[in-house]
Amino acid sequence: MWSKVEIYIKKHKLLNANDLYLVALSGGADSVALLLLLKEAGYQIHAAHCNFHLRGAESDRDEAFCAELCQKLGVELHRAHFDTREYAELHKISIEMAARDLRYKWFEQLREDIGAAGICVAHHRDDSVETVLLNLVRGTGLRGLTGIQPRNGSILRPLLCVSRAEIEDYLAKRGQKYVTDSTNLEADVLRNKVRLQVLPLLRELNPAVSDNIQRMAENVSEAQTVLDVLLSDYKKRNILELSELEKFRSSEYVIYEWLKNYGFNGSQVRQLLDAECGGIVHSEQGYDVLKDRERLIIEPSLKPFKPMRIPEEGTYVLDETVRFVLRKTAVYVSKEPLIATLDAAKVHFPLTVRRVEEGDSMQPFGMKGRKLLSDLMTDRKMTLFEKRRQLVVVDAAGFIVWAVGLRVANGVAVSDSTTEIYEITVDMG
Repeated sequence: MWSKVEIYIKKHKLLNANDLYLVALSGGADSVALLLLLKEAGYQIHAAHCNFHLRGAESDRDEAFCAELCQKLGVELHRAHFDTREYAELHKISIEMAARDLRYKWFEQLREDIGAAGICVAHHRDDSVETVLLNLVRGTGLRGLTGIQPRNGSILRPLLCVSRAEIEDYLAKRGQKYVTDSTNLEADVLRNKVRLQVLPLLRELNPAVSDNIQRMAENVSEAQTVLDVLLSDYKKRNILELSELEKFRSSEYVIYEWLKNYGFNGSQVRQLLDAECGGIVHSEQGYDVLKDRERLIIEPSLKPFKPMRIPEEGTYVLDETVRFVLRKTAVYVSKEPLIATLDAAKVHFPLTVRRVEEGDSMQPFGMKGRKLLSDLMTDRKMTLFEKRRQLVVVDAAGFIVWAVGLRVANGVAVSDSTTEIYEITVDMG
């Protein structure tokens, strides 16, 4: 079996002969075989065992077995004990998810502590096949058909090229014992149902079904890699022009790949494509995507805004990136969008900086009559994102004196009779 595993390791560049590796050792057949293979191949390895205290005496039996095996092989063993049920209850997650979180967090911390180059785990071909079938049952896109990958960050999986049967045969020929987790023999968990019920039925249809599914997963993984390269430029943008996607014949998949890292799912992509202009879809990770005419725009969801009071001259910090500076100066008329010049005699303090609100209106300088700010922003072809971020400065009576970056109100604009002005500068640095 080693020749098969060795070829796989070289193909995916998983291990380096000069580096130290951590082997996740449960005591089961898969991890025992991995430990033996890497030890006999001459790799520098330490083992790591987690006792989750979920199976009473059986959990302690597994730990004792791993300790005895590592002592026999001359492999240093690291052990950790977890109160998995308490962790699951505290974090409101399943026992299975709690165990996963605990072991991988500890593995990574231990890897850093001992200076290991990677963490070798014993997932094999059948695990990958089960994952593909589970993803199909739950509903999946293209990436869900790629199965378990040989490398995921510091997690390395050298045994994905061999089956569970091959592993058991390897151990039997060596006379090597291992422990069995009794919960893996129960068909009450979805993965166990696939392993114990679904796959045996599929093998009746075709004995080579596992090989075929794994080969398909590898082919899909290759295709996914090509797609990732093709789409890498799009993923860096926060604006996506829909017309650019016509060359792909189908825009839905490209948009999904663009949005998935922001917490959006496939149904939200379809919702977005069906939306009218101005439609916004929100993700649980705190992002909004807007359909603006023939393009999509993504940005962080709008945070709550606390109006800022400006009672007199000075510098006022709105947030970590925006400051307002108010000062009295000689008369001039600003032509800069982020600098407003107001007739000092007509400004009534305190001023307040707030976001634009529905129904806000003003008489912009140079125009006759009042105008809704929503119309003013539409005339400027501002997106809905820009509109909802728009700031206004209002005076003590609540009248808008400046739509920031747009127009000064006629009532406070500099005129021939102005003798002194207030200059308001918005510093975006």
